[in-house]
Amino acid sequence: MNDNARWVRTYGTAADGAFQVSITDAVPGWAHTSLRVATLEPYAQVELDTGDSEVIVVPLAGGADLVVADHEGRRHEVRLAGRESVFAGPTDVAYVGKGSRLTVGAGDCPAKIALCGAKAAQPLPFRHVAAAEVPVELRGAGTASREVRNFGVPQVLDADSIIACEVITPAGNWSSYPPHKHDEERDGVETELEEIYYFEVRAEPGAPGGADAVAYQRVYGTAERPIDVFAEVRTGDVVLVPHGWHGPAMAPPGYDLYYLNVMAGPGATRAWLICDDPAHGWVRRTWAGQDVDPRLPMGGAR
Repeated sequence: MNDNARWVRTYGTAADGAFQVSITDAVPGWAHTSLRVATLEPYAQVELDTGDSEVIVVPLAGGADLVVADHEGRRHEVRLAGRESVFAGPTDVAYVGKGSRLTVGAGDCPAKIALCGAKAAQPLPFRHVAAAEVPVELRGAGTASREVRNFGVPQVLDADSIIACEVITPAGNWSSYPPHKHDEERDGVETELEEIYYFEVRAEPGAPGGADAVAYQRVYGTAERPIDVFAEVRTGDVVLVPHGWHGPAMAPPGYDLYYLNVMAGPGATRAWLICDDPAHGWVRRTWAGQDVDPRLPMGGAR
């Protein structure tokens, strides 16, 4: 028996109030990260007290009007321009520190907004990161090509503990590959980070109306810390990775795959240090002789 029932949340099964997706430390075995996703009609709003967490506001579709009262009582107002969809290129985002009150409104058009969170030791200043400031990395090669938008990594965003990014995998490609893990603190080698995967999937242009956009995600463990997840995922689904090797994330032919990653852990160093599964790490060496998929980047310049 696998562990899908424990670590996979299909769309609608993790709702909470105005949030159609709500992953928090209320999930047994989950401690450091959170994700909330709200689909808002025009002029609708959602509110959140960040409490002991820092939050990155990420428009998935449409834009958002953001009002923040930070831990010192300062008021910040910003319009996040957003984008048509997650496949349309990078978006601007906003960082909100712990101890803040956050209101997100949709304006005069519908919007889908993600609130990526992580437990934080200290409050840090509000920041608006423009889409043009988001580095777009083309990672891998051949059928392992993918696009990584690094809006919430340490080199781009000053934060206490959260690491976040989004990945586009064109139809027929594999990402989160080779399988890797980050579940131990080993100085300079690996950091302990739990991870949330939030998925969206679309059919390629020209697909018939009844096409069922689907993708797949694999998580498996070590002998000492077993875990076994093999999930068929669609838009709005979430896979939680508490530990273990994870990957590949597979985009079948005909269907483009997007996922939003949220990571944090108990270590003192905010860094994404990973260890490849030694049975598959050799695949990285084959990329030197292959071109990056010409379909990348999607919706935005490199």
